[in-house]
Amino acid sequence: MAPDLAARPLKKLVLFDVDGPLTLARQKASPEVIDFLLRLKERLAIGFVGGSDLGKITEQLSVHGQDALETFDFAFAENGLTAYRAGVPLASQSFIKHVGEAQYKELVKFVLHYVADLDIPIKRGTFLEFRNGMINVSPIGRNASIAERNEFQAYDKEHQVRAAFVSALKAKFAHLGLTYSIGGQISFDVFPQGWDKTYCLRHIPEGEFEEIHFFGDKTEPGGNDYELFSHARTVGHVVKTSADTIRICTELFLS
Repeated sequence: MAPDLAARPLKKLVLFDVDGPLTLARQKASPEVIDFLLRLKERLAIGFVGGSDLGKITEQLSVHGQDALETFDFAFAENGLTAYRAGVPLASQSFIKHVGEAQYKELVKFVLHYVADLDIPIKRGTFLEFRNGMINVSPIGRNASIAERNEFQAYDKEHQVRAAFVSALKAKFAHLGLTYSIGGQISFDVFPQGWDKTYCLRHIPEGEFEEIHFFGDKTEPGGNDYELFSHARTVGHVVKTSADTIRICTELFLS
């Protein structure tokens, strides 16, 4: 059991994106990663920040006999639109309430028509996934296998399928004030402006921690980690694998 936050030696918070910094895309964390996080938690506060819904993230991180909501001091799913502190839920937001039911239906209709007309090598299923604070759009479909995800990622890098999709949505729905964030291998997120990963900082009072560090992999402009990585309240770190995360955290906080 880690000591209470106030009793930990370092008054710092370390936040992690999930896919990349802690796990392979949509896969479970290794026992080694969980063990490392528990050691790190003895020294400072830790939290995750992911775009996926809470069920998907906790499935990835609730391994090795650990419950993710107990392992992490802060749990920020959907960029913090669904949030927990010490296992206790915090205030949430709703995408549909923000844009309105009529506009939401127009958005969904456009997305599904666009996917239907899209000429790509394969399509699977679940092209649009509604989450509490955003929608996630996948041209290939979220039911794609790991191998199919890898193939689409390579195809998208060459043909810019997701970037073109985002451009079409920006042109059609400019009046809604939405942000489009490409992340992971096969999809992109759509959410109101300001509801990117920096939203999680609303749950962390100014001055509670001396430093807030963030580890992400999609940190370039347009990537879904960019805003939090470059925010004035955070110290950003670029990592591609959990091995990178463990190495840098060890150097900074455990040596």
